[in-house]
Amino acid sequence: MGKKRHILVDTEGLLMHAIVHAADIQDRDGGVLVMATLFGMFPFLARLYADGGYQGPQFQAGLKRVVAKANVEIVKRSDQARGFVVLPRRWVVERTFAWLGRCRRLAKDWECLNRKALAFLKLSSIRLMLRKLCNPT
Repeated sequence: MGKKRHILVDTEGLLMHAIVHAADIQDRDGGVLVMATLFGMFPFLARLYADGGYQGPQFQAGLKRVVAKANVEIVKRSDQARGFVVLPRRWVVERTFAWLGRCRRLAKDWECLNRKALAFLKLSSIRLMLRKLCNPT
């Protein structure tokens, strides 16, 4: 009984939107779900960078239904790469997950309800944004 967190961040890595759901839902379906729950909050979105788990015609078709103007670029790992390689644009989301993982409540899956897990994810994000606002270095 696990959970998956799907987040949408800006270029600085600050949370714009998030969703928490059961772990038995595919990444591509969860990505469409994130975009479908935006409800026009960010009409200026023009380009999205996504993980390789979000590739495929089902994700593209679902995304076109929800956000027709968004151009999606899938960030893939090179076949020649050995070991750890920093992928352009993908590290922004990974860094945000690492920042959020510093919050004790998010470090483990303590919450039983998805809405509570989402609430604590948003609270941690607010804390992160306030720290960045107070310490711009």
